[in-house]
Amino acid sequence: MATLHWKLVIDSADPHAQAGFWAEALGYLVEDHSAFIERLVELGHAPASATTHAHGRRAWRDLAAVRHPDDPYQEETGAGLGRRLLFQRVPETKSGKNRVHLDVHSAPGRREAEVTRLEALGATVLRQVREPGGEWTVMADPEGNEFCVQ
Repeated sequence: MATLHWKLVIDSADPHAQAGFWAEALGYLVEDHSAFIERLVELGHAPASATTHAHGRRAWRDLAAVRHPDDPYQEETGAGLGRRLLFQRVPETKSGKNRVHLDVHSAPGRREAEVTRLEALGATVLRQVREPGGEWTVMADPEGNEFCVQ
């Protein structure tokens, strides 16, 4: 059986704001699809109305992605080929607990400092967890998606 390539897709009210938050939170790069988008619009394959300007360049209005800076990407499209989060605009708001979430691993002894840094970026602390198996902080990103800092 072949190994499958994947990305984590997250529903969002503002995909570009979410991409900015998570790029800063994880040390990732906001993907640059601008040359690909410009070419598609110029050729008439995509309407200009499907685009916006975000992060200093032309971008898809309803999609934004971040990728690990060390992972490969497609030069033609700017899309990451490794560790990647894709944010897609949806009309409905988040209405319940996440069924999937990210665990962010801080350096040993740095969890509290990492939580403080993430709060400064717009995350909020939901609760502290202390169990026999470990300790972590449950947080929410600016749109309310839960994640844990260990």
